[in-house]
Amino acid sequence: MPVVRRDALQQAVGEEPPRLRPLRYHFRLRIEARLALLLDPGSWEERDEGLTSLDPLRFVDSKTYPDRLEAAQLATGGRDAAVRGIGRIGGTSVSLAVMDFAFMGGSMGSVVGEKVTRAAEDALDERLPLIVVSASGGARMQEGTLALMQLVRTVAAITRLADAGVPYISLMTDPTTGGVFASFSAIGDVNIAEPGALIGFAGSRVAAGTTGDALPEGFQRSEFLFRHGFVDRVVARAELRAELIDLLAYLRPATRRSFPVAEAMVAGGAPWEVPPRATSSTNGRGPAHG
Repeated sequence: MPVVRRDALQQAVGEEPPRLRPLRYHFRLRIEARLALLLDPGSWEERDEGLTSLDPLRFVDSKTYPDRLEAAQLATGGRDAAVRGIGRIGGTSVSLAVMDFAFMGGSMGSVVGEKVTRAAEDALDERLPLIVVSASGGARMQEGTLALMQLVRTVAAITRLADAGVPYISLMTDPTTGGVFASFSAIGDVNIAEPGALIGFAGSRVAAGTTGDALPEGFQRSEFLFRHGFVDRVVARAELRAELIDLLAYLRPATRRSFPVAEAMVAGGAPWEVPPRATSSTNGRGPAHG
């Protein structure tokens, strides 16, 4: 069996040198492996698999945007940087969206934003918990303002879930940065991170240059964010499925009331259940209870 030099292997997979890695670092997973890790066997039902980005800006750098999309599709076998659908985790049906860093750095363009938004809308319509697995370098520059609009669309869709009492669990993997961090990945009822994941908005060099100060050790890593209250749990990959099963047993979508609006007004109540807002949480959203 041929011996592969460590530095050559690192260059091939694009990973950090060992001395810079946290002790419990996880390598990046492709979508198929992630689905197999989390879901009950045979329960995955993909939706909107045919969505493909267009090129409204006619963007060109060293390549045209359609050429970049085609190259990424051939390299990964996917149509864009996210899939979404319905599956089961420990017997509980969930609306799930999973991102793929291998597809153009997991960048969020119109298709990714649309899939996350539709996953939230299905969760609302079908009263299912929403889980989003993030892995992204941020908004897709080839789509310009159209990519930035996805920050607003995804947050608005998830806010409607909060108002309706439908739980949302965000799983942040390596890396979760830029516009994805600044939108849907950071506002879960429970924010989970894998060990050693890079999580943040701007890069550490940008942050250091802006503040003019040396950054603390471990800055923008999962464990650092956990110590400062931004991440609720840091969970090793082997324990993720069991963790989600436990959370889904606790976080149940609020049930709608069936009586008419007029009757509710007479009774002095609301025509649907709105769970109380949490007064002290890391993200301003409280968990939904059945």
